[in-house]
Amino acid sequence: MVSDNVQKIVAIDVGGTNARFAIAEIANGRVVRLDNPTTFATGSVSGLSAAWDRFAEAHAKDRGGPLPKAAALAVAAPLTGEEVRFTNSHWVIRPAEIAGELGLDAHVLINDFEAVGHAVAIAGDEDFEHLTGPAQIPSHGVTTIVGPGTGLGVAALSRDPDGAYRVLPTEGGHIGFAPEDRVEEQILSHVRGTLPRVSVERMCSGPAIVPLAEAIAKIDGLPMPSGDDRELWLSAMSGTDPVAVKAMERFCMILGAAAGDFALAHGSYSVVIAGGLGLRLKDQIAKSGFAERFAFKGRYKKLMLTIPVRLITHPQPGLLGAAAAFAQKHGR
Repeated sequence: MVSDNVQKIVAIDVGGTNARFAIAEIANGRVVRLDNPTTFATGSVSGLSAAWDRFAEAHAKDRGGPLPKAAALAVAAPLTGEEVRFTNSHWVIRPAEIAGELGLDAHVLINDFEAVGHAVAIAGDEDFEHLTGPAQIPSHGVTTIVGPGTGLGVAALSRDPDGAYRVLPTEGGHIGFAPEDRVEEQILSHVRGTLPRVSVERMCSGPAIVPLAEAIAKIDGLPMPSGDDRELWLSAMSGTDPVAVKAMERFCMILGAAAGDFALAHGSYSVVIAGGLGLRLKDQIAKSGFAERFAFKGRYKKLMLTIPVRLITHPQPGLLGAAAAFAQKHGR
């Protein structure tokens, strides 16, 4: 039963392209409600304060009242130094000034993929789809979270038997890419022509389909399909270009191998695939060599076959996770 002592907060998920705002409700240290989001293109507003004011105006019109004086912010940028700058946006956030600018009594500021980790921790079974491995999910232990999108997010979630949990954000996407067959050795050689160091993120993120397609076209002696990474993904998913399709299939194999490596490194009991691209590729992942590559760990193959891998399907994991982070810090 939900407590009468419900606290409303504003959950915010800021990426390079869009900023999403929603009212969330916290009770007994848990997120009990998350409203549908209001989305602003970051290019359409000058910054966080302006977007907050626009959301406040819309909220007043719909509900006839001011915004709560508490907020949870998840941002797609490194949280180091006195300023948070976004790669694909002109927005600049100064953490020390957030409370004063927005008139807040309490807030949390976390990385966007750390927010995804919080979402994985609290989401219900209905928010996941099984990909490979056993169907039963351990109730505690470490879960590795891997999310391909604009980059490659990696986090570890540690659950205690009593239900307490901790999220450890990492920069695991920047470890070196390790080819696992001759084709990938050729792909790595091709990409090294332009990049002195090739991380796994370079081969397993949204933009990665371009170098993958270029290398595969060269290896197979086929014409390179035209278009940027978004157009190549559309061609791959629609099956209209054979090189793009092969690049997508290779992408899924690389994702499986990387997820398995991270699981070994974290000592994980389960794995969750997240990220906007991961969700869009759920059907392709299931049909690809993802599962085989995930388990292809030599002497540890038997262990890998015991690790369940799921996909989080919640439509707003960033907002849900931001609210959960606030509940964990302030909700009790």
